[in-house]
Amino acid sequence: MHLIIIPALFFVIAFVFSMLGMGGSQLYIPILFWMGLDFKTQAIPLGMLLNVVNSTSASWTYARKGLIEWKTALPFGITMVLFAPIGTLVNLHLPTKPVILIFAVFTATAAILMLSGWRPKRGALSSKGKLILGIIGGSVLGFFAGLIGRGGGTFVVPLLFIAGLDPKTAAATSAFVVTLSGISSFASHIATSANPDWRLWSLCVLAVFIGSQLGSRFMASRLKGRRIKLIFGLVLLFISAMLIIKDVL
Repeated sequence: MHLIIIPALFFVIAFVFSMLGMGGSQLYIPILFWMGLDFKTQAIPLGMLLNVVNSTSASWTYARKGLIEWKTALPFGITMVLFAPIGTLVNLHLPTKPVILIFAVFTATAAILMLSGWRPKRGALSSKGKLILGIIGGSVLGFFAGLIGRGGGTFVVPLLFIAGLDPKTAAATSAFVVTLSGISSFASHIATSANPDWRLWSLCVLAVFIGSQLGSRFMASRLKGRRIKLIFGLVLLFISAMLIIKDVL
């Protein structure tokens, strides 16, 4: 039964999250665990693999459509990969609940701003501004993503949106950033703790790939920025509530 239910669920998640520039691991991992898979050897490594498949597939579509802001995406992704291990090390010495609460509040605030239709009153960022945004944003979010054990995709789009990128460009750019950070996280897990169930893994990868292709193509060609903001705002509110309930309370 799991070979039918889990891939079907993940197809839907990939369809939605690929439109938002997120990999979906924040849902894949708990669902796999609730379905009875071992948390460390199955749920986390498979969830991170699906995160990479989803974001990579979506990034390919967005790159072909010219939606990725490369001057921001490249430094953002590289610095996230570099600073995430530092956050992981600091995690050993600091309480993480206050940090998660701060990020949950930030996520909820970003959701409310997007749902309200608020837009920053600034012109387009210069090339230098995009580079600075990528370096500073990637460093800070990479550090905190490592600190709280998240991929960081939840926080990339709100930051890019608040910095002035339009919703479509923010989501597409985030998909590429999430790909780089996700590959780094998956590699560390697959090398140390994974125990693959190849039938389930193959079906889930296929379902997520198809879902992400359909979702990213739908977003690139048919979805308007106003609808992206609505969907993303509602998903962010849900994720912020999950962060507080699961990790703070």
